[in-house]
Amino acid sequence: MTQKIVIKVEMTSDKCRSKAMTLVAATSGVDSVALAGDPKDQVVVIGDGIDPVKLTTALRKKVGHTQLVQVGEAKKEEKKPAAAAIEYTYPWNYYQYPSHAVLVYEHPADAYGGYQQYHSPPNTCSIM
Repeated sequence: MTQKIVIKVEMTSDKCRSKAMTLVAATSGVDSVALAGDPKDQVVVIGDGIDPVKLTTALRKKVGHTQLVQVGEAKKEEKKPAAAAIEYTYPWNYYQYPSHAVLVYEHPADAYGGYQQYHSPPNTCSIM
């Protein structure tokens, strides 16, 4: 059962609002959190399996004076279908991007595991 909880919290600054929102959002079972009321002093919580008393107590400890206003079942809003969706047809090549060049390094393969060995020319002295 999804429930809707409205809690009035004394929040004097944006920092307090942010702290309250973070605390409520971190609670297990919360689906959505919103601020309501004209001075943005009410926190509306929608979720499943939330204990309103524990949530109110936690807000009271961390933020300030808190009052539980409403606890009830959340009503699902039915979405009305769009009047007329307009579809635009694009040419088939509209979203094609140029292909990226792939660099291929070719190593000469020989009998020594792919590495060439360079030898000194014959009839030369290695000391000089």
